[in-house]
Amino acid sequence: MTTEPEPRDGTETSGGGPWRRPGPQQVPQPAQAPKGMWRGDGGGTFGEMKALPRMSVRLRLTLLYGLLFFMAGALLLFVMSVLMADILGGVKVIGFNISDEEAAALQRQFVEQTMRQLVGRSLLALGGVGVITLVLGWFVADRALSPLQRVTTTARRLSESTLHERIALEGPDDEIKELADTFDAMLERLGMAFDSQRRFVANASHELRTPLAINRTLLEVALGDPDVSDDLRAVGRTLLATNARHERLIEGLLLLARSERELATRTPVDLAEVATTVLEHSARGDHDLDVSVHPELTSGKALGDPVLLEHLVSNLVENAIKHNVEDGGELWIRTGMLEGYATIQVENTGPAVPAYEVERLFEPFRRLNADRVESAKGAGLGLSIVRSVVLAHRGAVYAAPRPGGGLIVTVRLPPG
Repeated sequence: MTTEPEPRDGTETSGGGPWRRPGPQQVPQPAQAPKGMWRGDGGGTFGEMKALPRMSVRLRLTLLYGLLFFMAGALLLFVMSVLMADILGGVKVIGFNISDEEAAALQRQFVEQTMRQLVGRSLLALGGVGVITLVLGWFVADRALSPLQRVTTTARRLSESTLHERIALEGPDDEIKELADTFDAMLERLGMAFDSQRRFVANASHELRTPLAINRTLLEVALGDPDVSDDLRAVGRTLLATNARHERLIEGLLLLARSERELATRTPVDLAEVATTVLEHSARGDHDLDVSVHPELTSGKALGDPVLLEHLVSNLVENAIKHNVEDGGELWIRTGMLEGYATIQVENTGPAVPAYEVERLFEPFRRLNADRVESAKGAGLGLSIVRSVVLAHRGAVYAAPRPGGGLIVTVRLPPG
């Protein structure tokens, strides 16, 4: 693996460009992908349709309150009109020098004018009070739904590493509080299940490390014997390589179980320094592929666990090297601050990655095209560990196929 010098003025010197825009595949999916400096394959898909605006429960309740008020007001106005017409119908017009027909006509005219004015003014009053009712209904609906908004906000914020959070809703013992308490109980059960799973993985991995270490020692001692035959030596080397792969698998499981826990302490870490350290170790490592590395490192300080962040960068680099082209492979690694987040991006040449396969690559033991024959390329835990570390740091990871083959993985972390 060869490494090209870092550009001093911050301008692009490689074919990859300064930054690549995250594609549509996102793990996990944040509110919105960053804009501005990014380059790459962003943009909408063909035939994309915009969803119609959603009517909120608050608006529906407000309209329902208003509709019920207008219906009740209209019914009350109708009843009052009937009663008033009946009352006015019993009023007798008394006058001098008028006949009964003229008195009846005057009575009908009086009743009609009175009812017309009564209904008109009542409708105006109903409309004015109805507007006030809609405004009050809007605020009443907001107050009634505020506990549900709290439940929704907490549910959106939760992940495997934040299951310790609870809603702890206070207030009257009604249906909404019962829903919040049920949600808290569900979180308690989920937290216990995840903790039990992590403990099992960690304990099982620890128990498996001892026999593998013993096997490695016995094989190394046997291969060190000068009287060993060539056939036995070949078998021993094969077994030793298999044992080494199993040890790497167990180390990956331990790291995966550790990275899925909530971080106890957070310290400022410069991603540029972490990337430099990882590249130095990777350059001294034994790699079958000769990959040209193009570092474009600028300071990007994040807040987190230095050891886990080093594993994150190391897994990104190792994954980009292992899954590269055999001849003339290239790798770009970029660090810096972008949109207020500490960002690291690793881009590599390699086989074409279908867009629908990108998200699955972050699942444990997942390889491209489900290839389990080439076990030398790893156990399929690299990107799973990356995602777990990112989630533990409350960041976001994006992945997108690279035009021409390969993958672009971008990690954003809270600034330190």
